[in-house]
Amino acid sequence: MSDVRHVLVLPDRDAAEEAAEAIGARFGTGEEPRLLRDALAGEDDAEDAQWLLLLEDPEDRLDPAELDAFAAHWDGWREEP
Repeated sequence: MSDVRHVLVLPDRDAAEEAAEAIGARFGTGEEPRLLRDALAGEDDAEDAQWLLLLEDPEDRLDPAELDAFAAHWDGWREEP
């Protein structure tokens, strides 16, 4: 078993919350992803923050290409490890 984590970067909180709700149904993940606010360097305004969706994938069964397409639906992307 490996320690695999996927990070999806989403443009705002609404997109991140929608993606977090949809990810279980889309990929059959059993556990809720973690949401984190990632303020851009030098920005104080919360509107200028990106949101990170952290997905644990200990069995390495999530397809990175499918995660790319999933994040793109909300104008986001998957960070490469």
